[in-house]
Amino acid sequence: MSDDIEQAEVRHRRKARRRRVLKIAGGAVAVAAVALTFALRAPSPVGHWNSTQGQADYLAAYDKAMAAMPRAASTIDVRTGFGIVRVYRYEGQPERAEPLVLLPGRASASPVWAGNLPSLLKVGDVYTIDLLGEPGRSVQEVPITSDADQAAWLDEVLAQLPEKSFHVVGLSIGGWTAANLAVRRPAHVATLTLIDPVYTFSDIPAGTAIRAIPASVPWLPKSWRDSFNSYTAGGAPVADVPVADMIESGMRNYTLRLPQPARIGEDALGELKIPVLAILAGDSVMHDAGSSRGVAERVLRSGTVKVYPGASHAINGEHPDEIAADLAAFLAAS
Repeated sequence: MSDDIEQAEVRHRRKARRRRVLKIAGGAVAVAAVALTFALRAPSPVGHWNSTQGQADYLAAYDKAMAAMPRAASTIDVRTGFGIVRVYRYEGQPERAEPLVLLPGRASASPVWAGNLPSLLKVGDVYTIDLLGEPGRSVQEVPITSDADQAAWLDEVLAQLPEKSFHVVGLSIGGWTAANLAVRRPAHVATLTLIDPVYTFSDIPAGTAIRAIPASVPWLPKSWRDSFNSYTAGGAPVADVPVADMIESGMRNYTLRLPQPARIGEDALGELKIPVLAILAGDSVMHDAGSSRGVAERVLRSGTVKVYPGASHAINGEHPDEIAADLAAFLAAS
């Protein structure tokens, strides 16, 4: 009996030590989060460049990456209630009435589509948009404080373009932006294509969120941001890649003042009446592909779900022709 009591006491002490360790770890995470918040605080309520030199550095990288894009038929700056949004128009196949609208990922802006445009222009005319409040040539002037605001500015942009409706295509956070628009302000959305979207069908894994913290601190070495960007791209090297250099410069030189996106609710996704194509990267570190596929197949009324085995979150650069072919087939069937 005494042995049983002694073993019970040992187990109790071990549990107590584990609880202390967890409390210490949890406290360290909380302290780190608070410290990061204060370290990154800035008086401006809108996204802004940290310095004139930082803006110049980014725009030089932007222009270098933009050189890989086809020549735009027109460059449009659309005024909205939240700021001025940069839009580029590219002329593609004339048969399709509704053009594509491409929304990029975080800090990547229009040049991230350089590898995709040659094949996407065979699908139809294309608009690319630099997201408002992100690094790029759009200029935020008014605080964006909610997901409703995020849908509002994009809806204003589409309302001022010549066409009445669009095939909206979003990559990563651009996928969330597209889905957020469709569930809140769908008037100008003919179809929705989501390429490895975040905060849409499942959450970002905790490990990825933790790895992103040091990459978001602008004064830490460039190698830390390059390492994170390589991690999301399946380990591919990013040094001396123009688009990667642009993204790194944006992470370093621009301060975002955007609300944390809320996960798109399954009920809201289930209420979408428009056709939806979800293209998921099988090896994405930004969500669980299996969980995302399950949610998409279960809740979308008119959904087509494709999983590319072995693809990373940089799926648009890895599979440009396959994405264009799947998009063309999806539109033909819609």
